[in-house]
Amino acid sequence: MPWDRDTPQPLLEEWARATGLDGTGRRAVVVGCGLGADAAYLARLGFATTGFDISSTAVDQAGARHAGSGADFVVADLLALPEEWRGHFDLVVEVFTVQALPDPPRTEAMAAISTLVAPGGTMLAIAFRDDGSEPPAVGPPFPLDRGTLEAMAGDRLEVVALEELAGPLWRAEYRRA
Repeated sequence: MPWDRDTPQPLLEEWARATGLDGTGRRAVVVGCGLGADAAYLARLGFATTGFDISSTAVDQAGARHAGSGADFVVADLLALPEEWRGHFDLVVEVFTVQALPDPPRTEAMAAISTLVAPGGTMLAIAFRDDGSEPPAVGPPFPLDRGTLEAMAGDRLEVVALEELAGPLWRAEYRRA
């Protein structure tokens, strides 16, 4: 698959190192996990990790690639998430998934992702940045602007950090009280 990285997202790894991320006794979910590198990485950090994707092919390959990692890989639809997942995860990671969606359903997807964060939990989002220097995108990916990343917090989360990085990329950290 042309979009696959066989390693965890470098901005996730950098953030984990900088924050001293320890998943012991905590739960994580990776939204749109693809072939599973990010979910397997979080499992290695001690999280009880679930990676989900709408593609059963991706989920099957993730499970095969990362057998024994401790991560669980499941097929799930972001717009119809299992009720028991709401407010269940101490860490929610979203990398390049929301920006693959036109709006609608992007707004609905962002709201759904924010429901996954447990009280006191964190959400990390990584996306291509719309810095206004290019004409609007006509197809995926749809780079995201600052307002969209701020709106991703919805009424459940607060923005902790919104970093403009080279690429141009965003790394956004949110927290639920």
